[in-house]
Amino acid sequence: MDQKALEELVIKKINERGVTLEQIAELTYFLQSNYYEGLTLEVCLHNVKAVLKKREVQNAVLTGIRLDELAEMNLLGEPLQEMVDHDYSLYGIDEVLAFSILNVYGSIGFTNYGYIDKLKPGILGEVDKKGKAEGCCQTFMDDLVGAIAAAAASRIAHRREV
Repeated sequence: MDQKALEELVIKKINERGVTLEQIAELTYFLQSNYYEGLTLEVCLHNVKAVLKKREVQNAVLTGIRLDELAEMNLLGEPLQEMVDHDYSLYGIDEVLAFSILNVYGSIGFTNYGYIDKLKPGILGEVDKKGKAEGCCQTFMDDLVGAIAAAAASRIAHRREV
């Protein structure tokens, strides 16, 4: 699959899970607006799209979404099925997958990610809540969305002149 087709597939899969790039851009804005006077949602959206062009990010997103889908179909097998279904706090692999996205943009991404993962503002709270509904698994999705937003915020911070 060529790069553009893969990028389009990733965006389609994100959308199918109930998240838009604009909502991820709103999280990016939430993270950076206090540090960047005049920051716009358009700039945030541009940076979200730039993050999603990275092959490492695409691979992480596709892997995490597929694991959520397989969990919804009860195809993971035990004990993994139960751990993913219930988003056990000690499972942690969902965060590890998110870290692979954050590694692309440096240490500031980790602090940004930790902050919004704890607060779960905007779409993150919605995804987390949806994931607790019967028959729906968003164990990986909320961490992926948070990581994309945090990486985009890091990208903005790295490119901003001080």
